[in-house]
Amino acid sequence: MTLTYFTLGKVGGTDSFFYAVSQFAGGIFGALVACQLFGSALRGVHYAVTAPGAPGPLVAFGAELSISAVMMFGTLTVSNRKHLHRYTPLFTGALAAAFLTFEAPLSGASMNPARTFGPAFSAQDWTSLWVYLTGPPLGMLLAAQGYRAWRGSHNVFCAKLHHENNERCIFKCNFASIR
Repeated sequence: MTLTYFTLGKVGGTDSFFYAVSQFAGGIFGALVACQLFGSALRGVHYAVTAPGAPGPLVAFGAELSISAVMMFGTLTVSNRKHLHRYTPLFTGALAAAFLTFEAPLSGASMNPARTFGPAFSAQDWTSLWVYLTGPPLGMLLAAQGYRAWRGSHNVFCAKLHHENNERCIFKCNFASIR
C-alpha cells in the first residue's frame, strides 16, 4: 500500500522508503523473536512461511495479484467517499478475513511482501518468494491506475485509512475537502 500511495502522491519519497525498510525489518525481527519464543512449535508450522498452494506458483501469483488489486481498489473506493470513508477499517478487515478464508489455499493470502519476507528469512526458505515480492505490489499499482482512470487523481484524498479520530494526519492530506 505504501508504494501505491507514493505513486498516488499521498506519501513522500523519503517516508515511503523508510516505511518499506521498517516493514521489512519488522517482519524479520518479528519472525526471529517468534522463533526464539516458540522454537519447535514454530518449526512445526514451517516458521509461518507463506508458500504457494497445490496449484503452484503461477496460480499463487495470479491470486496474490488479484486479492491485492481488490484490496487496493476497494480501499480507494471506500476511503475516498464522503458517506463511506468512516467504514474503511471495517471494509478492509472484512476483505482480509474473506481472503484468508477463501484464497489462502492458493497462495497463503499475503498481500504484503514484508509480511512474507520475515518468515522466509527466519526459515531460510526462499521458495517462490518472487510471487510475493511482485504480485501484491503489481496488483495494487494496477488497481490504483484503474481507480485513477475511473475517478481521477484529484479524488484520492489521503493515505490515512481512518480519519474519524483526533490524531494528526502525517500524509499529504486533502481529506478536509471530502467532509
